[in-house]
Amino acid sequence: MKTFGQLTDLHIDDMCNVGKSPLRSKAAALDMLQRHLGKCSVAALDHERLIRFGRDRAAQGAGPMTLGIDIGFIKLILAHAAAVHGLPVKVEPVDLARIALKRLGLVGKGHQRDRRPTQDELDRLVAHFDANPRQIAPVGQIIRFAVATAKRQEEICKARWSDVDTRTRMLLIRDRKDPRNKNGNNQRIPLFAATGYDAWEIVEDQLAKRSNDDDRIFPFNHRSVGTAFRRGCADLNIHDLHFHDLRHEGTSRLFEAGFTIEQVALVTGHKDWKMLKRYTHLKPEALHAVLANRAA
Repeated sequence: MKTFGQLTDLHIDDMCNVGKSPLRSKAAALDMLQRHLGKCSVAALDHERLIRFGRDRAAQGAGPMTLGIDIGFIKLILAHAAAVHGLPVKVEPVDLARIALKRLGLVGKGHQRDRRPTQDELDRLVAHFDANPRQIAPVGQIIRFAVATAKRQEEICKARWSDVDTRTRMLLIRDRKDPRNKNGNNQRIPLFAATGYDAWEIVEDQLAKRSNDDDRIFPFNHRSVGTAFRRGCADLNIHDLHFHDLRHEGTSRLFEAGFTIEQVALVTGHKDWKMLKRYTHLKPEALHAVLANRAA
């Protein structure tokens, strides 16, 4: 009988052969499963062993949604082996383990973050980075740009000058993240001043500072930017703020500026309201400004 690790390798090889090699998030999850369960024989992978795996993952800090995704990948690998290769493996133990882990509170929907930075926190962070001569990456500018465009950290550091249309003030985002469309999901977004920060003004400022042949607007590693952001928050005693929260902030500010769901999605790239809602945390006092804009 094969090991779970061998079935995982079989699944990866088959996907690569049809041009669907695992992307970063799935590849990382499969690598984790290899470390935890790779040497386990399929016969020994019963629901008790899977429950123990779930408990171990939860003890290591995996949340209910993350663990649910892990269990889903385990079932995917086993089902692939049975359906594609006719191997005598069962998926029922996975279903039983999921039920047990759900009742234990270890599998379920993740807690939706609603952390929004205050304007004071944003001002302090921007000032902190702008005043630091040792800070190579313009993290202050990147923070402004993140709120102005509601773009992801990696998208910001991949944005290219060759994808900027100066006439229409639009930026093309290539292969934008989409769980249903991994490749070729390009989207044009407006560079405007709708969230309190002017994206076009930031781009022009970066152009004036351009000093090399790198085609990226922000030619820096996105992980380094994230590390600097976390250090800045620690230095300023700003707690529980993630860089990705800036995307939530930008999205929320677009709604507070009076844009519709369809219009906001043209900026954020979300395909439906359910996904977009997770990024939206409106402040009720903002309704005053929306009403004033309509009356103007």
